[in-house]
Order: sequence, then structure tokens, then C-alpha cells
Amino acid sequence: MAPVPSTSSAAEPAMPPATPPTGLRPPATGLRERKKIRTRQAIRHAAYRLFEEQGYEATPVDQIAAAAEVSPSTVFRYFPTKEDIVLSDEYDPAVREAMLARPADEPLMETLRHAIVDPMRQLVEHERDELLTRLRLIRRTPAIRARMSEGMGKTGKMLRAVIAERTGRDADDLEVRVVVAASLAAMQEAVLHTVDQDLEAYEETVDQALAVLARGLTL
Repeated sequence: MAPVPSTSSAAEPAMPPATPPTGLRPPATGLRERKKIRTRQAIRHAAYRLFEEQGYEATPVDQIAAAAEVSPSTVFRYFPTKEDIVLSDEYDPAVREAMLARPADEPLMETLRHAIVDPMRQLVEHERDELLTRLRLIRRTPAIRARMSEGMGKTGKMLRAVIAERTGRDADDLEVRVVVAASLAAMQEAVLHTVDQDLEAYEETVDQALAVLARGLTL
């Protein structure tokens, strides 16, 4: 689950992982991996600059490739669609690790809340400007919002697997699926609320949305 829900696909093993923000970045594993990270950064930074200057719809992928000094095929190797340049990241692994580190006897919704929000606070601390750019693009680009909705499947599968690992329940158990679906829906509503109301309050809005699920609606 990304700060804006991820679109990376587990069915694309050849694609290198998206560039994690400084606060979530694991140690580099070698020259080749560092080169992949630099390439992803170059593509994303070039795309964000062009999107801000001339608009998302008016910026073709071949122009992004030229600005990043790579070929269009390289852009698509790292990002299957133009929307993925905005949405894909390495937030899901951080959420998984955070969930597994929480106390075993903690209520499940509290675990989900902390595991989602705590890594997000690190990301916002280190990459606030980039995150705000992404949120602005989501706010004004229907195609990105549509792709964001499509990208929930991978995150849901990851969360169900971790819950199964923590609880011993089957990942396809109906209650597990309902909890995960509700959490993802709350996350998406928080994103949409943020882009419509206050970009600067992103992590607080997500925390509030998940807190509603943890305690129940009070009127």
C-alpha cells in the first residue's frame, strides 16, 4: 500500500523495485541495483518537472524519456503505464515489516493503523515535496485516480498474507478479506479527502480514517 496506493504488479518480476524514499530505503546491494535506482529517480523527476510545467495529459512518454536521457522502452520497463510513474513505490514492504514488528496481542486494527501510518510519517518527513506533487497530480488527473483504484489488489493480497501469518487464519477467510477491504477503502477515502481538502494534512487524515475503523463510528 503506497502513500498513494501502489500499482506495481507481482506478475512483473523483471521490473526493478520503485525508488523508496530516504527514510525507507534499504542498503544498496550493488552497482547494478544502484544504477536501477538512479534510472527510476531520473525518470520520475523528469516526469514530475514536465507534468508541473505543461500538464500531465500534454506530456507524452517519449518526452519524459528524452528529459531523463533514456529510451521510451526503458521508461515502460520501469513503469508499465504513465500513471505508474506517479503511483508506484516501495511502501508495501515497509508496511509488511511494520506489521510483523507490532506486538502479537495487539488488536488487529491497531496493528494495521500503526503499520500503515508510521512508515508514512517517515516518508513524509524525507520526501514531502515529492509526495505533495503526487497528490496534486492525483487531484487534477482522472486517469491517475482510476489507476490508483486498480492498484489495490496487490496491496490487499500482501495485507491478507501478513494477517494470516500473524493470526494463523487463512488469507482468504471472509473476515480477513473484510478487514483488509475496509482498511483499503479507508485509505483511499483519506487520499481523496486529502487531495480535495488539505494536501499538507495527508498522514493525519489517513491516521484519522483508520482510527474510525479501529474504534467504530461515533455520532
